[in-house]
Amino acid sequence: MISRNSPGNIDKASKPVPFRLKPSGKDYLWGGHRLNDELMKGIDMDPLAETWECSTHPDGPSYVDSGAYSGMTLAKVLKEHPWFLGAHPKDNGELPILIKFIDANKDLSVQVHPDDDYAREHEHGQMGKSELWYVLDAGRDAHLVYGLNRDADEKTLRDAIAGGTLERYLQKVRINKGDLFFVRAGTIHALGAGALVAEIQENSNLTYRLYDYGRTDRQGKRRSLHVDQAMAVADRKASREPVQPMRVLRYRRGCARELLCRCQWFEVYRMLVNTERCRELVEYRADSDSFRVLLCINGCGMLAVETGETLLFFKGDCIFFPADSAAVKIHGTAQFLDVRG
Repeated sequence: MISRNSPGNIDKASKPVPFRLKPSGKDYLWGGHRLNDELMKGIDMDPLAETWECSTHPDGPSYVDSGAYSGMTLAKVLKEHPWFLGAHPKDNGELPILIKFIDANKDLSVQVHPDDDYAREHEHGQMGKSELWYVLDAGRDAHLVYGLNRDADEKTLRDAIAGGTLERYLQKVRINKGDLFFVRAGTIHALGAGALVAEIQENSNLTYRLYDYGRTDRQGKRRSLHVDQAMAVADRKASREPVQPMRVLRYRRGCARELLCRCQWFEVYRMLVNTERCRELVEYRADSDSFRVLLCINGCGMLAVETGETLLFFKGDCIFFPADSAAVKIHGTAQFLDVRG
C-alpha cells in the first residue's frame, strides 16, 4: 500500500493529493492562437479554438500532469477512485462538469443546447448543457449573441435560417473583460470574435447549430446544421438583455473571494490570492462532499501540500482537488476560478 505521504496516494483512508491537469485541444475553424501564445498550452494545432481543461468526456479527455497518476486520463483515475468525486459519485466515475478555455478569433456559429430531460430522451441518456462564461478578455467590438430580440414562431425562424437573415432576430450584447454570463439550456447563443473565455458547463458535448454565416471548412464544405433538433429545444421568446450581477468581494488575510454562480450543476467563485505583502499563506482544501477545481486565470505561485509535496502553478493551469483532499497552502499572487461540483 502506498504511504500517506506519497503523492496521489490511493489508500481510501488517506488524504489524496491535488494534481495538475493537461487538456485536450480543439482546432475548430473559428479559433486563434491566444491559448498557445498567452496561456502557454503547447498544443500543436492551428488554429487552437478550445482546450478542455478538466474533462472526463470521451470527445476531449484531460490528463493528469503531476504526481503518481501522471499520464493517466482523469476519467481513468476517477473510475478507479470514485470517492475522489465526493459523497455522491457516479458508478462510471464521470465528472458532472466540464471546464474549458475558448479563444473566439472569429464568430462562433449560432447554436443552442438541449436540457437534461431532452438529452436523456433523445440523445441516449446524455446530459444537457447549461454553461457559464467568464470573460477573460474582449476586443473593442466584441459581443455575444444571447437569445432573440423579439418573439418568433418556428416558421419565421426556419425561413430566416433558409434565407440567411437569422441575424436580424438575434440579440447582440457587448462584452467586457470580467463579464459573466449564465447561458441556460434552450437559449440561442454564440460568442463573437475577440472574446477569450473560461467556460464551466455540464458534462456534455451536445450542440445544435442553427446558423454558421455560410462558412466552409478546409475541404470547402459547409458545416452541417441541426435545425430540427434546434427547433425542438430553443426558447423562441424574446430574451431579456443580460445584466451583470452584483458581486461582493469578501476579504480575509491574503485572499479575497466572490461568488460568481450557484446552480444545480456547479458553484463557481473567483478567488484572488496575494501573499506577498501579508506573508501569510492561504489555506485551501476540498471537503468530503465534493471535489474542487482551481483554474488559474492570472498570476503564478506555489501550492505547499501538508504531506510535503509542492506544486508550482502558472496562468492557464488547472488543478484538481479530490474530495477530502490533503490541505494545501497557496503562496503567490494569482486569480483563480474556484469550481465545485
